[in-house]
Amino acid sequence: MSCRNISMVCPREKSRSPFSFIARNRNSKSNSRICFELKFSSAGMVPAAVITDVTSPSRTTSEEKVYDVVLKQAALVKQKKTDRSIHEKKLLEQRTGNISWDFLNKAYDRCGEICAEFAKTFYLGTLLMTPERKRAIWAIYAWCRRTDELVDGPIASHLTPRALDRWEERLAGLFEGHPYDIFDAALSDTVSKFPVDIQPFKHMIQGMRMDLKKTRYKNFDELYLYCYYVAGTVGLMTVPVMGIAPESKSSAESVYNAALALGIANQLTNIRQNSARRGRIYLPQDELGQAGLSDDDIFRGKVTEKWRNFISGQIKRARMLFDEAERGIAELNSASRWPVWASLLIYRQILDVIEANDYDNFRKRAFVGRAKKLVFLSVAYGKAVAAE
Repeated sequence: MSCRNISMVCPREKSRSPFSFIARNRNSKSNSRICFELKFSSAGMVPAAVITDVTSPSRTTSEEKVYDVVLKQAALVKQKKTDRSIHEKKLLEQRTGNISWDFLNKAYDRCGEICAEFAKTFYLGTLLMTPERKRAIWAIYAWCRRTDELVDGPIASHLTPRALDRWEERLAGLFEGHPYDIFDAALSDTVSKFPVDIQPFKHMIQGMRMDLKKTRYKNFDELYLYCYYVAGTVGLMTVPVMGIAPESKSSAESVYNAALALGIANQLTNIRQNSARRGRIYLPQDELGQAGLSDDDIFRGKVTEKWRNFISGQIKRARMLFDEAERGIAELNSASRWPVWASLLIYRQILDVIEANDYDNFRKRAFVGRAKKLVFLSVAYGKAVAAE
């Protein structure tokens, strides 16, 4: 097997989520017949948690769709294999085995360089992982970064639906052991070694398609699905690599749901930082209307009492998701917890910064400085070790 050289999609600072982990609706430790749902008030702003049976009709259309994916991914991990037949998996391993170790080492190193450049804190956290897991996480990160660049990178204005179709065709090829370039080679090798399924990757591409044609979200249900596509999927990709702790008493579904909560919380935090981008408004239209706000108010970027009240409610929603995610980290393999804790602590801190900026995310960039990141990295390490 050979890898065809093409010009890579050059990653730059990611505008969506940094690397996001997913744990069951980021918390629940329930059995396979129970799921943890997030319910919101009629205004959609103040979240409340309720436990319901998995067959409950109370889930929204988007929640049901995502939950079905979670169930499938959890089942794959339990089986310790992907949905390919054993024969197909052996063929994939044989094809990827035709690539030399030197080439694969170089491929993984290139992916690691991308992670180190654009997700420095997370990259440091991965260094405690086993070599095989660490490299696999880098490969997944590099693919996600490049995918995001298609919509938000230098070529974004020239992107067409057909280009995304070709990107998905390349994805299918690498899952079958036919990588297109050096970065694809690393991911192709990863999926041959871990029970990683193609569906979350395809769903992330679907999120990019939404960005091409959708500029408004009429309610949180629509926004939830978008957040799952572009960020929640990352957790579904990475849980099989990070691994569930052998001593964990939680179901695989609960771990995946917690990971999902972190991905969506990270994405909602990104949205709070930058509510409108490229003419798109990533806020629920019905909740904006209930708050007495309009699209024009968003584009004018004026901080009013109505805006403060609205964003305050949105921040509460994100914080609840972070809380749910926090409960799932302890269920991960001990060596994988540090980078996840770091991601959660730093992103949750961004919400505090937005509040400190008097909710002015129009003119003031909410970010966590390097010194504070190092502090959180240390705190994350302590939490990861304490959970052992």
